[in-house]
Amino acid sequence: MQQIERYFQAVKENLDRVLHEQCGAMQQTSLLLADTVEHGGSIYITGCSHSSIFAQEVFYRAGGFILVNPIFLPGMTLETFPSTRTTKFERISGLAEAVLSETPLKKDDVLIIASVSGRNTVPVELALWARNKGVKVIALTSMIYSNDVKSRHSSGKRLFELADIVLDVMGVKGDAVLSIEGLQVKTAPLSTVTGVTMMHAVISQTIDLLIQRGITPPVFLSANLEGGDEHNQKLLEQYKQQIHYQ
Repeated sequence: MQQIERYFQAVKENLDRVLHEQCGAMQQTSLLLADTVEHGGSIYITGCSHSSIFAQEVFYRAGGFILVNPIFLPGMTLETFPSTRTTKFERISGLAEAVLSETPLKKDDVLIIASVSGRNTVPVELALWARNKGVKVIALTSMIYSNDVKSRHSSGKRLFELADIVLDVMGVKGDAVLSIEGLQVKTAPLSTVTGVTMMHAVISQTIDLLIQRGITPPVFLSANLEGGDEHNQKLLEQYKQQIHYQ
C-alpha cells in the first residue's frame, strides 16, 4: 500500500473512532456554546504553535460562525520567525496572564484551548486563568498523548485536568502516525485534520441548536459570492457586542 493510501486510511480510522467515542463530548460542547450565545456571552479559541491553526480555521471564513473569536498569542503563531521560537515561548510562565488580562473575557464566556500534548506551561496557565475568572474551559487535546507525558507547569497539571469539557482528538503519542521503512521517526500527523473536523462539526451542531431555539445564527457568506460583502458587514454590525476581532 502506498503511503498516500496509508495516511488516508489512518485519518479515516481516527475520524471514525472520534465520531464513535467523542460524539457525546461534542454534543455537550455544542450545547454549552449555544447556551453561551443565547445568553449574550462570547466564544474564544486559542492555541500555541501548530495548535493556533485551529483558531485560524474557525474564525472569519466562508461558512464560518461569526461569533468565534480567536486569541493569537504573541510569538506562538506560525508567522513567528524563527519558527523554533514558538517551542520556547509556549513554555514561558506569565505569558498567558499577560495576554488574557488584555482581552474582554468575562465570567460565563467560553475559552477553547487547543493543545495536543496538553503539557506545556502556556496552555495550562490559560486554563488556570480562565477558571479563576469563571470562564468555561474546553480542551481540544489528545488523551493518549497527554496521559503519557508529564506537565511542564509548576502545578503538575495538564490541560485536560483543568477543562470543563475535553474534546479528544485521539491519535497517537507524538501525533505522527506513519512508520516508513528507512525513516527512524514517524511522519504524517493526525491532530490537525481531526481537530478541525471536530470543531466544524461542533459549530454546525451549535448553529442547529440555535435555529431550534428561534435564533438565526450569524454565518459568513463567502466574500467571493455575489452579495457576500453586504451580508457579512450587516452581521458584523448586528453582533458587534459578541465579536472581538474587528
